[in-house]
Amino acid sequence: MSELLWTPTPGRVERSHMDRFRRAVKPELADSDELWKWSVDNPGEFWRAVWNYCGVIGDPGERDLESANEFWKWRFLPDAKLNMAENLLAGRAGAGPNAIVAIAEDGSTDIWSWGRLRSETAAAANWLRSVGVEKGDCVAAWMPHLPETVVLFLAVASIGAVYTTTSADFGVDGVVDRFGQTAPKVLLAADGYTYGGKPFGLGQRAADIATALPSVEHVLVVEGPSGSGTAVGETNAAVHRWDDAVGALRGAELTFEQLPTDHPMYILYSSGTTGKPKCIVHRTGGVLLKHLSEQQLHCDVHAGDKVFYFTTCGWMMWNWLVSGLATGATIVLYDGNPVYPSQTRLFEEAENHSFSLMGVSAKFIDGSLKAGLTPGQSFDLASVRTICSTGSPLSNDGFGWVYDAVAQDVHLASVSGGTDLCGCLVGCDPTKPVVVGELQGKCVGMNINIFDPDGRPITDLHTKGELVCTTPFPSMPLHFWDDPGDVRYRAAYFDRFPDTWAHGDFASWEAGGGIVIHGRSDATLNASGVRIGTAEIYNVVEQLPEVAEAIAIGQQWDNDTRVVLFVRLAEGAVLDDLLERKIRTELRTKRTPRHVPAIIRAVPDIPRTRSGKITELAVTDVVHGRPINNTEALANPESLKHFTLD
Repeated sequence: MSELLWTPTPGRVERSHMDRFRRAVKPELADSDELWKWSVDNPGEFWRAVWNYCGVIGDPGERDLESANEFWKWRFLPDAKLNMAENLLAGRAGAGPNAIVAIAEDGSTDIWSWGRLRSETAAAANWLRSVGVEKGDCVAAWMPHLPETVVLFLAVASIGAVYTTTSADFGVDGVVDRFGQTAPKVLLAADGYTYGGKPFGLGQRAADIATALPSVEHVLVVEGPSGSGTAVGETNAAVHRWDDAVGALRGAELTFEQLPTDHPMYILYSSGTTGKPKCIVHRTGGVLLKHLSEQQLHCDVHAGDKVFYFTTCGWMMWNWLVSGLATGATIVLYDGNPVYPSQTRLFEEAENHSFSLMGVSAKFIDGSLKAGLTPGQSFDLASVRTICSTGSPLSNDGFGWVYDAVAQDVHLASVSGGTDLCGCLVGCDPTKPVVVGELQGKCVGMNINIFDPDGRPITDLHTKGELVCTTPFPSMPLHFWDDPGDVRYRAAYFDRFPDTWAHGDFASWEAGGGIVIHGRSDATLNASGVRIGTAEIYNVVEQLPEVAEAIAIGQQWDNDTRVVLFVRLAEGAVLDDLLERKIRTELRTKRTPRHVPAIIRAVPDIPRTRSGKITELAVTDVVHGRPINNTEALANPESLKHFTLD
């Protein structure tokens, strides 16, 4: 029998948004399980109820739903008009005085009141208009986790332009691979950042990126942490300092363009497994409704709460965190190494700033366990009601550590979703018990199932299958950028099973409705909770003259995933210490530290399909000692014998 770790009190259930929503919308339903069933049987009515309950500002329109022949072309509240920035800046009854608490790695704190955030957003929006940004234009941010990144998003959203971000630790090539596809008019960049106590100047790289992106007409530069900044180099784009350009317009009026629910809001990126990252365009109303349902109903966020999630600007959790403003929560940003100068750093900040929700990765929890931390004894964490874990499956020991070492009366919310929907498919429920190793259940509005390879629903407990969603939902991508006929979109989610979203996770049902995620079912690397595309590794490694070809996989190791790189060497080359260091340096410099493999091995050949494509999944199975399902599909199955790590 599974170990029960936590059960909410009747009072906590009654106070939860999940139960309040049920009582307000369908009081005849007995519990959240019945609410989920009603939500997927009546999707139009359900999502309108989310709009009303969460107080979305705008006109919901008359129709609940517009069906279509294609799964992804269904429209929710198709006549509605709203503006994302207006909803995020509303403040809400019960909100505290501050919208943002920004914490730097050195411990300095920048507090943004709601008034300051609105004023700076107005100034930034007016500056964008002054340089020619209009509705539908793209604005890009290559930034650390600073308040200005949030401000510019709000400014872009107020106009109806489209925002896209990536984190400051990406190299020039990685940024250009992404932003080069979306043709931004404006690039937001910091002149430096600090990580692990070390400054990293970004000025020259900002110039190199702008030069490589001919669409960029203006570079808006934010001052990084003291001592980290370097001067921006020569570029054809006009370069502006934030304090000069935006500062000159403080006091300007803020207006909000009223937009359809399907108006594009931001572009996120796939991992780049099979080439350049796919540009995933997300819609305004769909993402707002999805985030409100997750944050209020599932995570029980209330106005006045302080919501923290450790993230960078290149992960969808940044977008999710910013949406917390729509509930009237104070969002807490942290820029820097989460375990510097010690593993307890985030717990110190949880005490200092009274986090209500503390979001971290499963890797962080496992690392805290291995370090022998007992933060519940060292810090006052009484304010923390919810601890979220995502990025990779949380180990059973990690579940237990939270309750043994952090707090006994806390909702451990292990959740799973992805960039593709900018949200979750399965996750937490504040009205249900927490069982070790399990996600508590299906997200409301998400018609989740688990299929076998033939597309049949799996009903047996503990049997692994493909996690799918069988009916449309509002945060489906609007489309992929530059994808005529939705060819890549269809291939990404709907090639596996007809008219069904296949998410790429292996999962199983557990007793009581819980779900266990067993990892990715595709070739995307998920190292330490960060999705890494294999093509991003190949594009660097295969440029080296010593390397003829490469293949990378993620190996499950010590409750985490580590990157393993196999290389077929050029004639006469030898994989010695010097070449290994060269490969790692190239990846660290041109991509990110997360792209650096833990193990590098030389092999004489690399398996490929009969159509000539290398096959990461077959190598992954060999490394993990799993049988290969169909070696007949390989042109050279004999090559697999070289991929054991014994």
